[in-house]
Amino acid sequence: MTEIAGEFPDIAFIGFGEAGHALASSWMRPERGTARAYDIKLQDAATAGLVLERCADASIEPQAEPVAALEKAGLVFSLVTADQALEAARACASHLAPGTLWLDGNSCAPQTKQKAAEVIEAAGGRYVDVAIMAPVYPKRHEVPLLLAGPHAASAAACIERLGMRPRLAGERVGDASSVKMLRSVMIKGLEALTTECLLAARRAGVEEAVLASLQASDSGIDWRARGAYNMERMLVHGARRAAEVEEVCVTLRAFSLPDWMSRGTVEWQRRLASLEIDPGEDDLAKRADAVLSKL
Repeated sequence: MTEIAGEFPDIAFIGFGEAGHALASSWMRPERGTARAYDIKLQDAATAGLVLERCADASIEPQAEPVAALEKAGLVFSLVTADQALEAARACASHLAPGTLWLDGNSCAPQTKQKAAEVIEAAGGRYVDVAIMAPVYPKRHEVPLLLAGPHAASAAACIERLGMRPRLAGERVGDASSVKMLRSVMIKGLEALTTECLLAARRAGVEEAVLASLQASDSGIDWRARGAYNMERMLVHGARRAAEVEEVCVTLRAFSLPDWMSRGTVEWQRRLASLEIDPGEDDLAKRADAVLSKL
């Protein structure tokens, strides 16, 4: 493998959706070799076009198979869906060059990442637990990242050369993902709670009174704007968020804690995504009416 301290290594993406495109389309470009990407959506004519557009925009070479994307790569970003993170590690491990950095940026339980780390390390790769701590837009490659594990410092030094903003979270694989998962109990849970509350208030005809009461109780939040924003997040990204919160539930149970609130969050996130509604203009009442008409 090309040494990280010298010439920049070839880069591979396993999964090239919104996150991969956001990073690769804006980062700094040191002297480096090829950047390639494999995404399962390339195998479907109905979805391949979007992936190809993203690759072209970011100057990434699309590949039909993971092995082609991984050829000569010294730095790999795994950015698949949360439920496929471990399977991606298993599918790719035998194709990694010795010493390759595998940056697992998927929103998974720490226990899932520890299993993936065992697979990558057994194949001679260097596994890094990566937590993406904010939406990738608008910050793109400067989105805050937490890195953890024995190879986290090496990975941080590498991606800093791309202009990225990593911060070390711990020496154990799982330290970064634990922060991400437990933060999601609150962030994704608040999305579900505000949606449940405000949809019911709208249907009951007491929406303005409920919003006024919330505003009086916590004036630091614009509850109308937050409610509209949270509902939009669920409508657009609910399927992915539901998969992430499934991993939150795994995390909580592994810590011998109940996952009662997070199970409800999964159901709300998945339900709103399934409605396939365009969130439309940023108006809480209109957005709520669109949702209520399909529930």
